[in-house]
Amino acid sequence: MTGSVLVIGGGGREHAIVRQLASSPQRPVIFAAPGNPGTAQLARNIALDLADAAGMVRFCQNEGIDLVIVGPEEPLIAGLADHLRHGGIAVFGPGALGARLEGDKEFAKEVLRAAGVPTPHYQAFSTSETALDHLDTMDLPVVVKACGAAQGKGVAVCATRDEAEAFIRDCLDDQRFGASGLRILLEDCIFGPELSVLIVTDGQDYCLLAPSRDHKRIGEGDTGPNTGGMGAFAPVKLPPELCAQIDRRIVLPVLAELQRRDIPYRGVLYAGLMLTAHGPQVLEFNCRFGDPETQVVLPLLRADLFELCAATAAGELGNYLQQYPAGDDIPAGWTGGGVSDWGRRCVVVVGASDGYPGGYASGKAVEVPGDSGESWVIHAGTRVGEGGLETAGGRVLGAVGNGADLDEARARAYAILAATHFEGLTYRRDIAARGD
Repeated sequence: MTGSVLVIGGGGREHAIVRQLASSPQRPVIFAAPGNPGTAQLARNIALDLADAAGMVRFCQNEGIDLVIVGPEEPLIAGLADHLRHGGIAVFGPGALGARLEGDKEFAKEVLRAAGVPTPHYQAFSTSETALDHLDTMDLPVVVKACGAAQGKGVAVCATRDEAEAFIRDCLDDQRFGASGLRILLEDCIFGPELSVLIVTDGQDYCLLAPSRDHKRIGEGDTGPNTGGMGAFAPVKLPPELCAQIDRRIVLPVLAELQRRDIPYRGVLYAGLMLTAHGPQVLEFNCRFGDPETQVVLPLLRADLFELCAATAAGELGNYLQQYPAGDDIPAGWTGGGVSDWGRRCVVVVGASDGYPGGYASGKAVEVPGDSGESWVIHAGTRVGEGGLETAGGRVLGAVGNGADLDEARARAYAILAATHFEGLTYRRDIAARGD
């Protein structure tokens, strides 16, 4: 198989995807729209308007693009995949119906309830008055969520009533998250370690990529406000009975419910879980690869990412997975685990601009070391200015380390981060420190 592939997006997730595609033995021609300075080293960056679906279709048809991989949630929620498929383009990414799982948290909760999947109890509100009345009936801490997609920042775990009221008013009265926060969920707070599970599915068959753990809070020891993610590691080692629970109690029922609702889904479904004392529960769904989880999950693939995504987009995932059977090194009950290498570990540490996730300065000169084979830098919020590479976002880059064990991978990630420089560089020093 040879061909060309267009990766939609310009962040760290998309650089990680392009980097993995570039390692394919098929040597596909890679385009990135808009891409970033990292993708430019491996792909042809294209300035396309992601909101112009018709223009995207014309570009793909004119260039003979064989496969489109959509990275960010916004174009998926807006229905870009539907337009591309209507234009005869193979797409790895769900249409608008499937992407609603991320674009509307209340809808996602309805799907979970119908499927009988464990998830925290919730109520939805559109006014601060009714939300605050209900808040007074809840035990603290409480979780407040904007119903729409808010780039990982629309969730607050509130230890006090004052914190909860402030976030409720931020969403509903001050419209901090725009239309995404005009309806909110008040949710019971549950406890346990979190787990990110990426489910690749063509609507019929599926495989689970190596489980990972994201570190969402800005501060060490999981303190401070939520961010888009300050680091991650994979795989997380799980007991066989927990693997089977995740598959049987969460993945299978959700995919069956999507089929029952006649919602086609070809792409990756991200399940954000919490491993409670009573079993795994679903915190959220995303309709695309997670960021920064993608940076640590994709390097562990045994499968060719280009072939995996192409088979999924074509509805032929089941046939493709037959070449990756379960082995002795793969956790029992982890469906499709043969596509990942469980003998390696991978860690990413995010280097952010000082002030993130609040206000921060851009345009700071960036110095990035070259790859060392087992460690490399992923560009997330960078650009090329008049003086060269500079910062252009809150999460600027990700330092990735790969190793035979977690300590080795972690040491390599921090070593390459130490060789990276820009004014205001800030990062957590405890990513993956607690291991599994």
